[in-house]
Amino acid sequence: MAYALQQLINGISLGMIYGLIAVGYTMVYGIIGMINFAHGDIFMIGAFLSLIFLLLVTAGGLDGAAAILLVLVLSMAFTALYGWTVERIAYRPLRGSFRLAPLISAIGMSIVLQNYVQVSQGARVKPMEPLVRGGITVMRDGDFAVQLSTMQMLIVAVTLSVLAVFTWLVTRTPLGRAMRACEQDRRMASLLGIDTDRTISITFVIGAALASVAGTMYLLRYGVIDFYIGFLVGVKAFTAAVLGGIGSLPGAVLGGLLIGLIETFWSAYFSVQYKDVAAFSILVLTLVLMPTGLLGRAEVEKV
Repeated sequence: MAYALQQLINGISLGMIYGLIAVGYTMVYGIIGMINFAHGDIFMIGAFLSLIFLLLVTAGGLDGAAAILLVLVLSMAFTALYGWTVERIAYRPLRGSFRLAPLISAIGMSIVLQNYVQVSQGARVKPMEPLVRGGITVMRDGDFAVQLSTMQMLIVAVTLSVLAVFTWLVTRTPLGRAMRACEQDRRMASLLGIDTDRTISITFVIGAALASVAGTMYLLRYGVIDFYIGFLVGVKAFTAAVLGGIGSLPGAVLGGLLIGLIETFWSAYFSVQYKDVAAFSILVLTLVLMPTGLLGRAEVEKV
């Protein structure tokens, strides 16, 4: 029981990171109907920017919560710029082209970003000393103690706070109404005076900022990053978005939590080498039984 509770805690914290990245995938798909396959590499760049800013901030004598908050803000701002650049270079010129063209362009942008970071930062893994320490003991079962670390609590708190702000932005602001209008019918939204190009660019910017938060949390939680983490983590986050229902924001978070839990429990009770196989197998099974995902809705073709 205690061991299962520990894996539940670990799975929720990992799933929150996946959920943040998955929201970026589902936002872009919901508005322009395309998968941004460079989004995982935006997450990777957010993690590297966080590491750079952490080194600069701690060298300047700032530490603790103030340092993390400053790094989070700086990383979100600079990563958002990368997201905007991806939209302008890889998507906007091809928006009126056939559907595969932006997809191929996004894959190319993903390769470019990977090699850009590899060349500029080196191919070796970048370790970091734990910045957030401590935690609480939830329960004990003999010699085994269930630990809830301060970092895990921080991940959950930051993720829920960011998602709450984002939900308010989408549901309660003029920008959110413009985003929902573009999702329903981009051409009609344009005819009604909505600047669809601006709305799509802001969507990429917000998605990149969320990926940056995930990158910062990933760095602080695991302490090791390299130029290739964006591919595997990005694929898992994309799987989470599809599992929850691509185009559904609550579904993206739910899918992230499920992928995190599946991966953690499989690693704990079975072979860790097959944890990715388990997650993707659950995805295939879900799509066979529920083609639109857990919270997705069937698309209605406009005629």
